[in-house]
Amino acid sequence: MALAVGTKAPDFTLPTKTADGPQLVTLSDNFGNGCTLLLFFPMAFTGTCTTEMCGISMDLSAYSSLGTTIYGISGDNPFAQEAWAQKEKITVPLLSDYEHQVARAYQVAYDSFLPQVNLPMGGVPKRAVFIIDRHGVIQYAESNDDARALPNFEKVKARLGELK
Repeated sequence: MALAVGTKAPDFTLPTKTADGPQLVTLSDNFGNGCTLLLFFPMAFTGTCTTEMCGISMDLSAYSSLGTTIYGISGDNPFAQEAWAQKEKITVPLLSDYEHQVARAYQVAYDSFLPQVNLPMGGVPKRAVFIIDRHGVIQYAESNDDARALPNFEKVKARLGELK
């Protein structure tokens, strides 16, 4: 069960790979500036994850107009994330939760991902969405055990509009 609305968001610092090289991103640096949208996804280079991140990339201006900073978070290393982003033209900043500590802190880590195909991997993030307000409090949470199910982005945008 994902962390509940009204919960203080666990802070974190994760690496990202940009054109300027590796950088660290700290969630709490956004506090006081507007909302933060965290998009947990299982793995780069997979169909549903590509659909989700490409869709968000094409809609970045809508989220920006709502005063929202967006981060995609997966357990992929930052170099794989960068290669995927370049290949698919993903412009959402991607953060590497390589050790799955953030997915576990937000309670959205699979105990075993893909055990049916003999690739059981613990800690892989579920597809999940969190809206964190300017005070660092979770205002929206959605998590799905089915990695193929996309979040309800209409509800996400509606909630962001209420918080603006």
